[in-house]
Amino acid sequence: MTDLNHTEGILARYAGPTELLTAARRVAEAGYRKFDCHSPFPIHGMDEAMRLKRSPLGFMVGIAAFAGAGLAILLQGWASAIDYPLIISGKPFFSYQAFMPVTFGLAVLLGAFTAVFGMLALNRLPRFNHAVFHSERFSQVTRDAFFISIESSDLLFDMEKTPALLRETGALEVELLSEPPQD
Repeated sequence: MTDLNHTEGILARYAGPTELLTAARRVAEAGYRKFDCHSPFPIHGMDEAMRLKRSPLGFMVGIAAFAGAGLAILLQGWASAIDYPLIISGKPFFSYQAFMPVTFGLAVLLGAFTAVFGMLALNRLPRFNHAVFHSERFSQVTRDAFFISIESSDLLFDMEKTPALLRETGALEVELLSEPPQD
């Protein structure tokens, strides 16, 4: 077996999506938190099985969009009513109707930037290296394989108990993931 100091995690292969969903539920019930499920397509109910919380990204995008809209209204209102007031065609200095295209544009712009960069931050991306990429079997995940990976940094990770749990859940193959040899 591989030394725990060099073990990055464990990878278990399952026969299909139903087995993967059941195994994810059992791994989450056992108390593991640093694990992920890999499949060639989304599986309905996987988030609940893994006990994942709802993403805060929608809330973040909403706040950014409202902040962008508010910033646009304030900037245009200040520019047209305070800094450089001009009476044009009898309109009031603060003519908010004329501000709507820029307000909408800035709301969408800040919301979009928050969505992209928030998603990258919440997913901890870019991550150029992960333990599962050291496995030859893992290349099948995009075609017809279903995997669970558990990171060795999980507080419950144990060299004997974790593989035994995965075998109990119906894993076809269990593989320890370690660092590749350095040249």
